[in-house]
Amino acid sequence: MHQRAAKPGVSVRRFSPEDLPDVLELLDASLGGGPAGRRPPEFFRWKHLDNPFGPSYLLLATAEERLVGLRAFLRWRFLAGDRAVDAVRAVDTATHPDFQGMGVFTRLTLAAVDDLRGEVDLVFNTPNGKSGPGYLKMGWTEVGRVPVRIRARRPLRVLRGRRDGATGGQAPVVDAPTAATVLERGPEVTGLLAREPAPAGLATDRDLAYLRWRYGAAPLLDYRAVTEERDGRLAGLAVFRVRPRGGLWESTVAEVLAGGDPAVARRLLRRVARAAPADHLTFAAPAGSAAARAATRAGFLPSPVGISMVANPLRPGVRPDPSRLGSWSLTLGDLEVF
Repeated sequence: MHQRAAKPGVSVRRFSPEDLPDVLELLDASLGGGPAGRRPPEFFRWKHLDNPFGPSYLLLATAEERLVGLRAFLRWRFLAGDRAVDAVRAVDTATHPDFQGMGVFTRLTLAAVDDLRGEVDLVFNTPNGKSGPGYLKMGWTEVGRVPVRIRARRPLRVLRGRRDGATGGQAPVVDAPTAATVLERGPEVTGLLAREPAPAGLATDRDLAYLRWRYGAAPLLDYRAVTEERDGRLAGLAVFRVRPRGGLWESTVAEVLAGGDPAVARRLLRRVARAAPADHLTFAAPAGSAAARAATRAGFLPSPVGISMVANPLRPGVRPDPSRLGSWSLTLGDLEVF
């Protein structure tokens, strides 16, 4: 698809590299700094162009030679047993304030889904309260809320929802190497991935290239890693980052690889807690997995809120059924940032 009318005076076309400065300006104006706090070109390139699953499908709306809308679909690949499920995730929706409420979001989304039909099996997203109803009106299915667990290290601060005035905005000192450094142990990490039990549902197709892109190459996010060693080999790996969350500091545990051993997973979670004096930790893992069992033993409790998820199968007969929450085997790394 090259060009398509969206509304009188507005046309739709695919992204090209020379559009990048205008796209970044639109994203800043519409969405602010995003998960990294700002949106430099290298962050956009990492997210949308360097993804090992393929470059994002990016659709633009223009009017009077101005960029007025963006719809980005991040490519993803899930495994369901020995079958691959090709997917895209709807991210980075932006409409210029002068054109909000004029149907640009809906037209871009419908045009993109029409183009992607036959190319991918599934579209999914984790919308916020503002955008969620729009997806449901377009026929997407509300999957439910992915459970998130929390462990409070400073319960009084968590109850207050803020740090003490004396600590100000100073970030905790993290005593752990960068994820990029740990992931240089390529053969060991590959061996650890091979020992991971096959998940029961739709799970991200993880390999060394994916981990290095997702956690080692991500600009500005400062992912760190702790490890478990056994008999001179890598027996476990946990990836996390420390970030401000409201008035608190949070350690977001994105990934725990423990070869299916709950004891290893539990020790990794405790090492993350010691590596940075954050106010609380958050974590998500597939129900019934070794990591989920370890989280319970390590003092993580169900959070009162989860991560809302919607899906739109573009091919009939996708299995397991993506409209059911129990069909998904997701980590927090699959969901946060994007």
